[in-house]
Amino acid sequence: MSELITPPLPLTVAVSPCPNDTFIFGAWVLGQCAPLPDQTASFIWEDVQVLNEAAARRAYDVVKVSAAQALKLLDDYVLLPAGGAFSKVHGPKLVTSRTSSLSPSGAPRTIAVPGLGTTAAALLRRAWSEPAELIPVRYDRIVNMVLQGEVDAGLLIHESALLLDRYGLSCILDLGRWWDERTRGLPLPLGCILGRRTLRPETLERITAQIQASLNHAAHAPDSIWPLVRALAQELDDEVLQAHIRTYVNHYSRDMGEEGTRALECLGEMVRDAAPRAVDTSSSS
Repeated sequence: MSELITPPLPLTVAVSPCPNDTFIFGAWVLGQCAPLPDQTASFIWEDVQVLNEAAARRAYDVVKVSAAQALKLLDDYVLLPAGGAFSKVHGPKLVTSRTSSLSPSGAPRTIAVPGLGTTAAALLRRAWSEPAELIPVRYDRIVNMVLQGEVDAGLLIHESALLLDRYGLSCILDLGRWWDERTRGLPLPLGCILGRRTLRPETLERITAQIQASLNHAAHAPDSIWPLVRALAQELDDEVLQAHIRTYVNHYSRDMGEEGTRALECLGEMVRDAAPRAVDTSSSS
């Protein structure tokens, strides 16, 4: 009688629906690159703050998290060199409405942020010089909250940070520029991919290679994954989506390398040594 063999459980791979993640992982999701040997994968799409919280509970095998959160989870996860979001041009932007009643010298008292565990919120705590109530909401709600006067200011990430003129918003703090001035040009690490430490080293290496293969396929045949990118994006303008991908998908996404590692170390020092004046007074997380 032959011995029954139980197939391995599918890898759980959780990423955000933002265009850079969809572009990087799309070919893998759609089966357009060779599958992992003897291993299937199940994909989950969630907002980045939801992913940050899930990773803290060790909910997934492979997970995209904010870079600031990744640095807190290295006892349970390995930082994979591929799939991350690093920017040399843009970063999160603290904005107000151009019709805001704030005086030119006035500081916002309430700021909507895309999750308290995001890199954007961590940098804001370090950079902003005035006390403020940080109100965590989904990133795609922030623009409307600012325009409707529900908050004094909002911290924008993803596509919305590239569309200030369209929304009638004014930038009062560009965290990408702030980072660049203080690190002398290091890339700004915004998101990283983690792999669970309980996975075998060779499995983690294959996952890294799979992410790289998926990115290579998307770079050479973008039309093949574009319907998925558009289906999951908040903005449907192809030019905006392409600008977003050009900003956050680059050679650091294939391999963060020594410079990306140094940037993460710098981020860790900033977050660890910060004496923030922007404070979280909301009980929501």
